[in-house]
Amino acid sequence: MKKVFVAGHRGMVGSAIVRQLTKQGDVEIITKTRSELNLTSQAEVSEFFEKENIEQVYLAAAKVGGIIANNTYPAEFIYENLMIQCNIINSAHVAGVQDLLFLGSSCIYPKLAEQPMSEDALLTGTLEPTNEPYAIAKIAGIKLCESYNRQYGRNYRSVMPTNLYGENDNFHPENSHVIPALIRRFHEAKLEGKPEVVAWGSGKPMREFLHVDDMAAASIYVMQLDNETYEANTQPMLSHINVGTGVDCTIRELAETVAKVVGYEGKISFDTSKPDGAPRKLMNVDRLKDLGWQYSISLEQGLATTYEWFLANQDSFRK
Repeated sequence: MKKVFVAGHRGMVGSAIVRQLTKQGDVEIITKTRSELNLTSQAEVSEFFEKENIEQVYLAAAKVGGIIANNTYPAEFIYENLMIQCNIINSAHVAGVQDLLFLGSSCIYPKLAEQPMSEDALLTGTLEPTNEPYAIAKIAGIKLCESYNRQYGRNYRSVMPTNLYGENDNFHPENSHVIPALIRRFHEAKLEGKPEVVAWGSGKPMREFLHVDDMAAASIYVMQLDNETYEANTQPMLSHINVGTGVDCTIRELAETVAKVVGYEGKISFDTSKPDGAPRKLMNVDRLKDLGWQYSISLEQGLATTYEWFLANQDSFRK
C-alpha cells in the first residue's frame, strides 16, 4: 500500500482526488483537518512528514476566495499560500518524498495573455491586479517544484486548472463563483415562481469550465506518468501543465444551460451596468492532450450532477 497525503482534502478538488484515489484500492490515503495539522506551521508540517513516511503528496490546500476576498485580504492570501506551499514542498523533500503534485490556478497568467493561454505565457506580462498576491503565491509554488526537480531530481509536478465546478463547490449567495451562483439563483427563482432572473454583465464574455471529477482524474494521471513521457512534453523551467477542456462558451450560453438543467422556464436578462471582466479566458490544453489525457464530462452533464448534489446538500449551506 502506497501512503498518499492529500493536503486540502475537504476542498472541492482535494475531496474529488480522495474519492478517485479511494477507488484504486492500492493506496493508504492520509488526510489531516486544519485542527489536526496547521499547514502554515513549519514545525508542525516538518514533524508530520518525519512521522508518517509519506510516499506521494497531492498539494490541493490553499486559501481561496473571490474578487472581494482577494481585494480585502491580500496579505493573508499571499502569506498563507506561500507558507503552505513552502512548508509542504520542503518538508516532503527533506523526508525523501519523490512524487508531489502541486495544484495552481489559471490566474498565474498575465491579464492580457494571448488566448488560448499556453504554458509559456507565464511571466510574460502584468497580472490581474485584483488577485495578484494569490497569483504570485501560486507562481512561487510552480518555481519551488521546478527548483527541487532541477537541484535534487524530484518529480514535483504542477497542474493549472481552468474554472472548476462540481461537488463540494461553494454555493454562498455572495461569495460563490458563476456556476454555483447561477444554480442557486435559478433554483430559488423556480421555487418562488419568479418570472425573471437577472445575471451580471452583458453575457458576452467567454469562459471555460471543467468538472472537478475531470480535474481529479487529470491530476492523478499526471502524477502517475513515467518520467520519460512527462519530460518529453515539458521543459525543466516550464514544467507546469494546463488542465481544461479547451472549449469555452459565453456567459449567456452558460446561464441558458443552467436554467435548462434546473428547470427554470422564466426570462433571463442581463444587467449591462455590471462589469464583464476579461472578454475571454481559455486554456491551451495541447500539452495535456499530447500526454494522453482529455476531459470526459460535458458541461450539461456536469451541471446536471452538480445540481443533484446541490439539492441533496442544500440544507447544510450557509444562508
